[in-house]
Amino acid sequence: MQLNLKSKDKCKFDAVSLGEVMLRLDPGEGRIRTARSFRAWEGGGEYNVIRGLHKCFGMDTAVVTAFADNEVGKLMKDFIEQGGVDTSLIFWKKTDGIGRICRNGINFTERGFGIRGAVGCSDRANTAISQAKPDELNFEKIFGELGVRWLHTGGIYAALSEQSCETVIEACRVAKKYGTLISYDLNYRPSMWSAIGGQAKAQEVNKEIAKYVDVMIGNEEDFTACLGFQVEGNDANLKELNLDGYKKMIGEAAKTYPNFKAVATTLRTVRTATVNDWKAICWADGEIYMSKAYDGLEIMDRVGGGDSFASGLIYGLMTTGDPEKAVNYGAAHGALAMTTPGDTSMASVKEVEAIMGGAGARVKR
Repeated sequence: MQLNLKSKDKCKFDAVSLGEVMLRLDPGEGRIRTARSFRAWEGGGEYNVIRGLHKCFGMDTAVVTAFADNEVGKLMKDFIEQGGVDTSLIFWKKTDGIGRICRNGINFTERGFGIRGAVGCSDRANTAISQAKPDELNFEKIFGELGVRWLHTGGIYAALSEQSCETVIEACRVAKKYGTLISYDLNYRPSMWSAIGGQAKAQEVNKEIAKYVDVMIGNEEDFTACLGFQVEGNDANLKELNLDGYKKMIGEAAKTYPNFKAVATTLRTVRTATVNDWKAICWADGEIYMSKAYDGLEIMDRVGGGDSFASGLIYGLMTTGDPEKAVNYGAAHGALAMTTPGDTSMASVKEVEAIMGGAGARVKR
């Protein structure tokens, strides 16, 4: 497949993400409602992808986000720096000390176990990044002067506020003007869109963003809710994807958006919170490519598995241009990411490639 990726010597960054980074507070094996202590991490749908591209796959990456200029914001910056992601593109917003003007987002997340599913409880209204305007984030400098080969953003960020809707569209417009490839994770969450216009607003915004996207990530429900396309013939509970129907739907989407070079999604069957069947598919050039299946995958922490899939997919596309290899990089990386705690990957590219090649879980000495 032809990506027309900008050359590395003309760009400061291989990839950047645009989105919110939250402080994740994790009660470990316990529950939020009874916790007396929490472990702190950083995490966010768009950021997790870019961190994986650096930490696992060795790419030069940066995060485009905004924080309230206070001690929690500085903690978040320190977390990001520990992951090796460049923090020079962060916009620091003045605050009044109690969060009336702006604040930093918090996400309480418990992992779940067995029959008890994972639970998330976020506190993210009026955050600095939800208020950030294009001129504050300086997209002309990022994409026009510094140079970026790939931008990743998504529907989680778009749904934060009316302002974030406008900002993400402008980011995509400027990135495309300078030849940056764009991936976008639809990631539809009704609860997040409800305050700014619901599904109608989600479709209005996502249909505009889709005009700029090269690699679209989303399952059949995302495509229906965000873009208005439907898969015919799925069972009532959407437990099994009708591949012929999915391929037909993507074909229709590609006619509407001929800029789509690839469309991908993960396929997860939840047996319990700690045992899932996991695989992924990628559409490109009219063909469907299926990853290796990881049936009975044991899960420690499922949050961020889809984001790690996205980073593996992007890495595979950027380095090989082969959608079949790329979807397998994504599926293996996502599987490994869910074997460790926190939103972000702790895997190495060697581990990912070993899993792709069928390596087992024997002790390495």
